Amino acid sequence: MSQTRPFLYASDDKRYHTWNYHLRGQFGHKVFKVALDGGFDCPNRDGTVAHGGCTFCSASGSGDFAGNRVETLETQFSDIKEKMHTKWKDGKYMAYFQAFTNTHAPVDVLREKYESVLQQEGVVGLSIATRPDCLPDDVVEYLAELNQRTYLWVELGLQTVHERTASLINRAHDFQCYKDGVNKLRKHGIRICSHIINGLPLESYDMMMGTAQEAAKLDVQGIKIHLLHLLKGTPMVKQYEKGMLEFLSQEDYVNLVCDQLEILPPEMIVHRITGDGPIDLMVGPMWSVNKWEVLNAIDAKLKERNSWQGKFYQGNLVK
Repeated sequence: MSQTRPFLYASDDKRYHTWNYHLRGQFGHKVFKVALDGGFDCPNRDGTVAHGGCTFCSASGSGDFAGNRVETLETQFSDIKEKMHTKWKDGKYMAYFQAFTNTHAPVDVLREKYESVLQQEGVVGLSIATRPDCLPDDVVEYLAELNQRTYLWVELGLQTVHERTASLINRAHDFQCYKDGVNKLRKHGIRICSHIINGLPLESYDMMMGTAQEAAKLDVQGIKIHLLHLLKGTPMVKQYEKGMLEFLSQEDYVNLVCDQLEILPPEMIVHRITGDGPIDLMVGPMWSVNKWEVLNAIDAKLKERNSWQGKFYQGNLVK
């Protein structure tokens, strides 16, 4: 059990290792992500491994706030960057290939897209969202090259470690595939951010904690903790209508996230602990659209508990 006192992250006064704090330490100033749609498909949509996509995934491939794929990457970058500057007047940029599976193409296609964005003024790094079954050797070699030239993260969607749930959501790869993907990237020192989702169909509290426990054991440097958002037009709506999905309350979600933070490695960077979907597509839970209220509730709960990220972390790295 870790007895380390809580990380109190600079002016954020957070009890977990925030992405914002990490980037300010890395670069000395504000850095924000510019979310892009690189025009890729997904292997469990196009028939490479399955059809239909993950049941929670929207028509935009989980890139609902990314740029418009009919525009060039340069135009997308400019448009999204200007929108972000309405929140933050100054800062540098992480180019974020968010929508669909962003290594699901030949290396020459990837190189053309990634390099065009890295040339944009103010870009200090690259974040690439993909799947562990889309990491062939030549792609990993190119990612290793990029890792030597820029500040690189690869984001891998784990979602759950439970194979029953993985089947229900049509993830179309198993947990061993995920671990194999992590190992391939880490051989080259590439930073990895794991995505997990709380509130998936038929998952109990213990199952969601089990996913966090397994994520804590992996050789990954960051994590995104998502709340499941049910969006109109997704296959999961049918599961909801069949009674297979029950929305978490805000109170239950806040307590669960705090429990998960307590068992994560204290050095693991928390890229996200909640989120919101496009309000016009949301079926639920509607309380999640008040994002800052949720974040503040998590902060308050950790203080109330006198707790922090890693308080009960026990190690045990696995491959």
